[in-house]
Amino acid sequence: MVGIASAATSVVIGHVAGGTKTIRVGSGGIMLPNHSPLVIAEQFGTLESLFPGRIDLGLGRAPGTDGRTLKALRRDFDSAERFPQDVRELQSFLGELQPGQTVQAVPGTGTKVPIWILGSSLFGAQLAAALGLPYAFAAHFAPAQLMEALDIYRTHFRPSEQCERPYVMIGVTGISADTDEEARRLFTSLQQAFTNIVRGTRGRLRPPIDDIETYWSPGEKLQASGMLACSFVGSSARVGKDIDRFIEKTGANELMIASAIFDHAARLHSYEIFSEIQKY
Repeated sequence: MVGIASAATSVVIGHVAGGTKTIRVGSGGIMLPNHSPLVIAEQFGTLESLFPGRIDLGLGRAPGTDGRTLKALRRDFDSAERFPQDVRELQSFLGELQPGQTVQAVPGTGTKVPIWILGSSLFGAQLAAALGLPYAFAAHFAPAQLMEALDIYRTHFRPSEQCERPYVMIGVTGISADTDEEARRLFTSLQQAFTNIVRGTRGRLRPPIDDIETYWSPGEKLQASGMLACSFVGSSARVGKDIDRFIEKTGANELMIASAIFDHAARLHSYEIFSEIQKY
């Protein structure tokens, strides 16, 4: 996808982990229907061996592409239907070597890289609950089923070796600046991007504009704003209060803040502001 560092996830993770010392680095995510579980086990087993205790493996079910690209990947649309089986197979490759096991991930076997199930619908919530895995919901672009998915996950969760109780991360959009007005202006870059998704014209992030109303139509505004409903935009005081209310409503254990801001310095400043908010 143009504008997203998603083509070679494990390579990017290795670069980020190699440039840092303490933070955890993970995939958000590996679309498992596009890959062999054994290959992913060896890639992330290698990362875990290089950066012990700092790697997370987030898995998604959607092929995340079109038919022609699937063909180029040598995959098929039915591969998404095998997602639960592929997750279990991947778990076995990352687990301890079993008696009689002839195929193993090298490296990978015994690393037990933590696996997360990612989702924006109810399927991922059901699978994460059944397997006893932590669940990350993509509310930063598809928030419609958030509360229903969380209820299903928590209600049907079965404890596992990796996770004794339900654990939820929610991806949200966060755009902060010194003033509410500046944050809203920075937000117009993302509003344009989601308008372009509605139009079917994806591309790189655009510079902010002074008046978003001149860019989208009423129908486009309705659709784009719906996808961006879980967005925290404003100064530190504003986003802090909004995040407190959101955590109280959802019971999230973690929030992952996605700040799609055109200017790099403004993006860093936004993350600095969020880092000072203690309750997320």
